[in-house]
Amino acid sequence: MPHTQISETVRWWVIAAALLALFLGAMDSLVMSAAMPTILADLGGLTAYSWVYTAYFLARVVALPIFGKLADLYKVRILFIFSIGLFLVSSIAAGVSSNMISLIIARAFQGIAAGGNFALVYIVLSDMAPPGKRAKTLSLASFIWGAASLLGPTIGGVIVTWFSWRWVFFINIPVSLFSMVLIARYLVEIRQKKSRVDLDLGGVAALSVTILALLALLMLGGRDFNWISPVGTGLVGVTVVSGVCFYWFEKRAREPILALEFFRIRGFSTGNLAVFFSSFTIFSFFAYAPLFIQGALGKTPLQVGMSILFLTLGWSLGSILTGQALGRIRRKAMAVTGAMILTGGCGLTLTFTCQTSLTTCFAVFLVVGLGMGFVAMSTLLVVQSALDEPDLGVATTSNQFARSLGGTIGIGVGGGVLMARIQAILDNLERSGRLASLPLDRITLLRHNIERVFQPAFQAQISHHGAQIALKQSVGDSVVLVFWVAFIVSWLCLAACLSLPGKFGLRKKA
Repeated sequence: MPHTQISETVRWWVIAAALLALFLGAMDSLVMSAAMPTILADLGGLTAYSWVYTAYFLARVVALPIFGKLADLYKVRILFIFSIGLFLVSSIAAGVSSNMISLIIARAFQGIAAGGNFALVYIVLSDMAPPGKRAKTLSLASFIWGAASLLGPTIGGVIVTWFSWRWVFFINIPVSLFSMVLIARYLVEIRQKKSRVDLDLGGVAALSVTILALLALLMLGGRDFNWISPVGTGLVGVTVVSGVCFYWFEKRAREPILALEFFRIRGFSTGNLAVFFSSFTIFSFFAYAPLFIQGALGKTPLQVGMSILFLTLGWSLGSILTGQALGRIRRKAMAVTGAMILTGGCGLTLTFTCQTSLTTCFAVFLVVGLGMGFVAMSTLLVVQSALDEPDLGVATTSNQFARSLGGTIGIGVGGGVLMARIQAILDNLERSGRLASLPLDRITLLRHNIERVFQPAFQAQISHHGAQIALKQSVGDSVVLVFWVAFIVSWLCLAACLSLPGKFGLRKKA
């Protein structure tokens, strides 16, 4: 059905339903952060704590490209109803969980559903956007992320304080049902689908195994097992073998899950590469800036949340401004501008010390987020413009996949750098005698649980002022090293943005 046959009322009802599904997934991630300590106290299972997040994130990353391809083959309405329905059922399962294992399983299915929702939301927004207004329509998604960042932690705190943590999941029920009704009632197909349906099951399986093995290695290596160990080397082997298998399947599949020929298209490859590097950068801040605020500056959890808020608001503001300005400014110019702002913001974080004011931190994080918003929105439109309309699903989700993968690798690399640095600094402090005033039990506790060095409550238990200062400086120096890594990668993002083609047509080869 062409755009001209869709009434404005139907168009905006569909857009509202898609944004509601996006809000559902965005809120779920943010509300969980507020609820997890209470969930842990109720269900126990400290050793499985990180897997509540890991299972969700891994499943979401794997699901993104799969749903993107399915959207180019099957009706988006059916896929959307399925993914929202799966999110609804898995939310109920999470809410009635009696132990940490059942919660992790439910979160994994929530991750699959969230990957479908995130992929399909951007596809539907791109399909339903009025002619010439795709950028402005897509920028609405950034507004939803900004609203969720403001409401999520607050709603989570209220639910946990006045009700039960289980309502963190049960609150998804009415929102999911309303979104499903709107999608079923109003969503119509606009794009012409492929005439031949031949799903690349081998490619799906190989891609899933490759991503799972790689992310498990990056997220758990050096922490849950040694890099050079049977588990570590085994995951490396699985990643390499499954990656080779994925390449083999994609070269021979009639309808590959991700056609390798797309990477010969300059807009597609450089656009995704730019957002990969920008996501590596900003997610390093999302993960480790709170450690600097809390561990080096000694601020409260509320102030830590404010730092994340400024990152998120900057990102949302940058995306909205990009969507409004792209009719007058070229996409490459916006991407390069964003990369320059991102690089400048990262450079400012290198000046952070234990004496840096919280206001300065907030201002710098706002700049970093603003740059990311420019890059994320402009590169999404570059990648979409690089492929034909029937491949819009693959184009859209490839950009989201690059963003998710870049963020995950950034968190993994940053974690390895941080722990290695903090361990080396503590060893030097102990050898130099600067921690001699610490009780033996405090040092032993640090050795067995080094993460405690980031906790102001633990630092407050240390009576000797000199030891407190030494620990805070060690935290600050360690996190700033992660900022250095992010700064270097931000230059790679700038280089990728400068390599974007200046004019965009459909399937223009480099």
